[in-house]
Amino acid sequence: MNETQTVSALGALAHVQRLRVFRALVIAGPEGLTPSVMAEQLDVARSALSFHLKELTRAGLVTVEQQGRNLIYRADFSRMNELLGYLTEHCCQGGTCEVTESSDFSRSCTSC
Repeated sequence: MNETQTVSALGALAHVQRLRVFRALVIAGPEGLTPSVMAEQLDVARSALSFHLKELTRAGLVTVEQQGRNLIYRADFSRMNELLGYLTEHCCQGGTCEVTESSDFSRSCTSC
């Protein structure tokens, strides 16, 4: 993943409703969800959902497949992992980074 693709993906996720949609698709796993199920789960109008799905698809974070009369949306897990990999590529100066839970429940890197 390059810098331009990373900015596009982060920009797509930088909206509350799109982040919720993406998380719902991650939770759904490889089976994905139809727009009607997502609209009901997230309590969002289908027209607004369609706009957000288009943005996530354009950023490469979501795929869509037509199955009969239904569209099935899925999180693109390989793209999600590429994004995470890009963001953490040089974590801890290239060394092993171990994340632990501290007493205030925030995460901290033990090797940084």
